[in-house]
Amino acid sequence: MSNSSSISEFLLLAFADTRELQLLHFALFLGIYLAALLGNGLILTAIACNHRLHTPMYFFLLNLAFLDLGCISTTVPKTMGNSLWDSRAISYSGCAAQVFLFVFFIGTEFSILTLMAYDRYVAICKPLHYGSLLGSRACAHMAAAAWSCGFLNAVLHTADTFSLPLCQGNAVDQFFCEIPQILKLSCSEAYLREVGFLTGSISLFWGCFTFIVLSYVQIFRAVLRMPSEQGRHKAFSTCLPHLAVVFLFISTAIFAYMKPLSNSSQSLDLVLAVIYSVVPPAVNPLIYSMRNQELKDAVRKLFESFQHQ
Repeated sequence: MSNSSSISEFLLLAFADTRELQLLHFALFLGIYLAALLGNGLILTAIACNHRLHTPMYFFLLNLAFLDLGCISTTVPKTMGNSLWDSRAISYSGCAAQVFLFVFFIGTEFSILTLMAYDRYVAICKPLHYGSLLGSRACAHMAAAAWSCGFLNAVLHTADTFSLPLCQGNAVDQFFCEIPQILKLSCSEAYLREVGFLTGSISLFWGCFTFIVLSYVQIFRAVLRMPSEQGRHKAFSTCLPHLAVVFLFISTAIFAYMKPLSNSSQSLDLVLAVIYSVVPPAVNPLIYSMRNQELKDAVRKLFESFQHQ
């Protein structure tokens, strides 16, 4: 038996036991991480350097790219380092920092995705009011509210999780520190308070999800009534990437967090964690640039300016 005051470090779940597989895991995650850095970095630079992209839609996309970079940088470098140096350890403070940053970035990202749905709703269903409802000041206030809510949510969950007495050792059944796995180490009934907080966060999550669904019901009704095929195509081009990102984010998070803790298999937890924490930050830039001609043009001009220098 041990408690949190006697724990100085946690042991993360290793992807492999043999040296060859550890190096393969390092190389695979390094490739994914570099792809995420390149894709999101290009989006950030293209939006910042191209004045034509200084619109609410791209402002929220810039926030999303920054959050994706933060999310993947919270988990992947540490697991890469552990594989490279054949280690499983993470310090107590490092684990708490990982939990805080991951909850912060994930929570803020879903708030930004909700704001992006609102942006598309106003642009397509209330185009005459777009300038007044989504001016630069209004967008800045909404983004600040999303980041603030994410920060407060992360502080609440991190403080509560790491105030629990830990009686089940220090081995975390995941490749990074996350709340459900820390709760498995807590004493029998001590974790119920944090479960209550998680339930509240899930309720807020469902509220945002309902808002996104209702927004897109109205959006698709408006798009289908458009007389111009070109107008419908442009509307779908801006909406479908956002819907794809939302679906990827929500589907994996639901499977990861809404299954019973005691009945989940270690391998399933590991696969789901990789899918919802590592894959979206690397794939989101590709999804958004695939059907967005303005963003493609901005990135192409960015490359051309680099070549001329």
